[in-house]
Amino acid sequence: MKLMSLLRPYMVVPTPEPGHCANCRAPLSEPLPKFCGACGQETKIKAPTLWEFLQQFGGAYISTEGALWRTLWRLLLLPGQLTLEYFAGRRRHYVLPVRLYLTISVLALVLLKLTSHLELDEKAAQGIMQLDRSEKREVRIGILDSHAFGLHEGKFFCEGLPDFICQRAELLSSSDNAAIARQMRELPARFVSHLGSAMFLLLPAYAFWLKLIYFDKRRRYTEHLVCSLHLHSFWFAMLALIVSGSGLLTFLAVLGAMIYPVIALHRVYATRWWSTGWRVFSVAILYLTTLTMVLMLLGIYAALT
Repeated sequence: MKLMSLLRPYMVVPTPEPGHCANCRAPLSEPLPKFCGACGQETKIKAPTLWEFLQQFGGAYISTEGALWRTLWRLLLLPGQLTLEYFAGRRRHYVLPVRLYLTISVLALVLLKLTSHLELDEKAAQGIMQLDRSEKREVRIGILDSHAFGLHEGKFFCEGLPDFICQRAELLSSSDNAAIARQMRELPARFVSHLGSAMFLLLPAYAFWLKLIYFDKRRRYTEHLVCSLHLHSFWFAMLALIVSGSGLLTFLAVLGAMIYPVIALHRVYATRWWSTGWRVFSVAILYLTTLTMVLMLLGIYAALT
């Protein structure tokens, strides 16, 4: 009751007042303008049409007159251009980096799920892991020798991994082979479902490697993060082409994914080509190492959840 009395003042439904904005209550001039001069809301309130609702749901940039189309062709055809214009302060003209990345990555992953066969057949699933404790054979799954789990002489072990992974792995190892086969059969679908989250976490890692390799440019970490967002947006766009295209389109997408970052980083950081070469190579090695470890952890997590 006391809580309700405290909340009651906030539960009052406002009554529209003629000649005033329904949102901020500011007085409106005559003739009635289309938008409130104080808060910018429409003065004629009505239920939205289906198209207006879809625009509100997806963001105004989805319309053909919005920023999405201006952003996309620059992203795909002008490496580094969006990053340079962002640094120059031209931000409202294009889709912001985080929103662009989320839009393209979600569409690419949805397309991957729709066009790919994400379930192993029964025979392949059974062949991945057939555990027979009576054989006392060694089964070891992990990234490094110090971070792994499995069976040693028929007994479960887990080293250097979080407790929840060890508990889940022990539970799985105690299951019968049919249950393990079912778990393995669904592994690809679970892996893809977690891939978006893993890649979003890898963005800061890529930006960190850029910060390290381009330390002499004295840019803020967030500037490297903007560059990372634009590059990953392009890579996800290429992934969408790969999973939905023909052999030639796949070849061009793979080729573009390799050449694009070289040109983009050359333009963004304004280095000589020879300097760009060794820097891009260094970033690639560091990032691919990080990516490999994260994807292996993701695979273990997907197998156990």
